[in-house]
Amino acid sequence: MSELQDGVAIVTGGSTGIGAATAKRFADEGASVVVADVNVEDGEDTVAEIVDAGGEATFVEVDVTDPAEVEAMVETAVDTYGGLDFAVNNAGIEGENEPTSDQPLDNWEQVIDVNLKGVFVGMQAEIDAMLEDGGGAIVNMSSIAGQVGFPNLTPYVASKHGVIGLTKTASLEYSEAGVRVNAICPGVIETPMVEATDQASIEQTIAATPIGRLGEPSEIGDAAVWLCSEEASFVTGESLVIDGGYVSQ
Repeated sequence: MSELQDGVAIVTGGSTGIGAATAKRFADEGASVVVADVNVEDGEDTVAEIVDAGGEATFVEVDVTDPAEVEAMVETAVDTYGGLDFAVNNAGIEGENEPTSDQPLDNWEQVIDVNLKGVFVGMQAEIDAMLEDGGGAIVNMSSIAGQVGFPNLTPYVASKHGVIGLTKTASLEYSEAGVRVNAICPGVIETPMVEATDQASIEQTIAATPIGRLGEPSEIGDAAVWLCSEEASFVTGESLVIDGGYVSQ
């Protein structure tokens, strides 16, 4: 993926898990990376790992629900590295586990704000920068919960379905201008969010996954970087499911 060399990427939620793996993969391919997150300590650690390995990276503390902070994040990429070529809108939260009628409204609002509004606000700022730079590629992180329902996770499922809708619409609007927009729908990946789940639930998920294991963050990061590369130049508006066969059953 030589075309990624000297490119500039933003990864939100880049401190740990899928985001950190994606940021490192961009750096491995020669891109300069803005690692953006509310998690400062882990974000700075991710940047340090990239720099120690010979890559270029900068950390930006950002609340993806705040348009001013998101604009500042994009400005950091442009001012520090000269433009913006790639963006992975990965920041997200799961929220509380409750049946629909028992879901607290404040939980609904927080999950929708981070997972859906955060992607929308991110795309607005990123697309503007990419249009000024002649084009680019965006990957939005949805989920298998954007493909099917999951009991007791109404806000999360709604937000991840919404990410797919945003992705398809933006892809139609900006393809001719040279900006491709795709989504990834990961299955259950071995991340801090999943590790906080009780072991019985994890084992149940593994048993329900045809491949028979959890996914690795690097497997999602590899796909995100591929979608941003010229190898995926004819791919836009797609929602790529990477789940070990979970939703194929």
